[in-house]
Amino acid sequence: MSRIDRRSFLARSCLLSALGWSASGWFPAFAERIGSRSERRRHCILLWMTGGPSQTDTFDMKPGHANGGLFREIQTAAPGLRFSEHLPGLARHAKHLAVVRSLSTKERDHGRGTYLMRTGQRPQGPIQYPAIGASLGKELGQLTDSFPNYVSIAPSQSISPAAFGPGFLGPRFGPLTVASANRYRGQNADAGYAELRVDDLTAPAHLSSAAVHDRLELWNALQSDFLARKGKPHAPVAQDTVYRRALQMMNSSAARAFDLSEEPDAVRSAYGRGTFGQGCLMARRLVEQGVAFVEVSLGSFGGGSSWDTHTANFPSVKQLSQELDHGWSTLLTELEQRGLLETTTVLWLGEFGRTPKINGNAGRDHFPSAWSCVFAGGGIRGGQAFGQTTADGMSVAGGKVEVGDVLATLAQSLGVAPTTENITAMGRPIKVAEGKPIREILA
Repeated sequence: MSRIDRRSFLARSCLLSALGWSASGWFPAFAERIGSRSERRRHCILLWMTGGPSQTDTFDMKPGHANGGLFREIQTAAPGLRFSEHLPGLARHAKHLAVVRSLSTKERDHGRGTYLMRTGQRPQGPIQYPAIGASLGKELGQLTDSFPNYVSIAPSQSISPAAFGPGFLGPRFGPLTVASANRYRGQNADAGYAELRVDDLTAPAHLSSAAVHDRLELWNALQSDFLARKGKPHAPVAQDTVYRRALQMMNSSAARAFDLSEEPDAVRSAYGRGTFGQGCLMARRLVEQGVAFVEVSLGSFGGGSSWDTHTANFPSVKQLSQELDHGWSTLLTELEQRGLLETTTVLWLGEFGRTPKINGNAGRDHFPSAWSCVFAGGGIRGGQAFGQTTADGMSVAGGKVEVGDVLATLAQSLGVAPTTENITAMGRPIKVAEGKPIREILA
């Protein structure tokens, strides 16, 4: 970078900082992923279960077997489909759910398993693969959208940061992260709700509208001069475009999707007062604004609860299941009431399952050999379970599927061909998903 370019860059960065938007913080990352609003045809919500949920205590129970555990199995609204007593809300929505009970993978480490399930690729070699949210957001979004195509709510990224990123697709397709694991603000003392907020979405309160206008005019002059001197090559123009789109976004009503205080208290309470429940509510609001791919995480490493239940499995899973049930069932209710469920596909997934056999600490350990995921909503034929495990839950007895098949099914349900390719910097074509869709659960 030449001396004059450094000076120009610093001047423009300082001006943005004066406006309250740090060049090293959220604003540039958000600006990288914003355009003008348009309607989208399909949406996806990924419910990511940090730590690896127990299939034996949720959607593939083994009543009467020594591995079955402490929970009762209940009948759902779909004939023959049964799962945990701690998921009564989801039981009422069973006609929308397709439980895949025959998922089998090979990674039992949290980091490697997270990367595998979120990218469809094992973490090896020089290629940084994109998270499925980045790949599908790219296909479902449009250049003129005023929102990012991929929003991640409360992720616990420390275990595998690359599993949440855009990989070789580049930062333009990376997620806007809301309240990441190391930025929890805790409970709101007044309302009693977990607080989910995007920093720097509005100008600092101490600046008048006139002051903001004057500073933006100065920034615009510096920016225009910079582009004129650089001859408008690709990188500076791209930087200019994303910043201007970010400013457009900040001045639009679309930014209100992040403000959950607009929702009635009865609605917020129905979702659950914790981070996951409020995240599901935010996901609904974002889908209404046209965001293509939203993920909401339940559980975190390094503080709080997670599905990594090596000890005291049953009280932990009960609490997490209740939180899951409130958030997810209310999300399905509201999507259906608002006419969005037919165009929104929901996937419940973690990095692996947990051992059917209960260990000496009343816990369950990592288990990728035979576990479950659940699809719901648009493009899915609900009210059924696909595949099965043995009576003890230790292996797949029929309908075995792998990670590529799960991601291919997700893509197909959204109207995206799994064989759609993106090209790496080395010229290698990479498919959105390597497997085959599970035709039996596709609508």
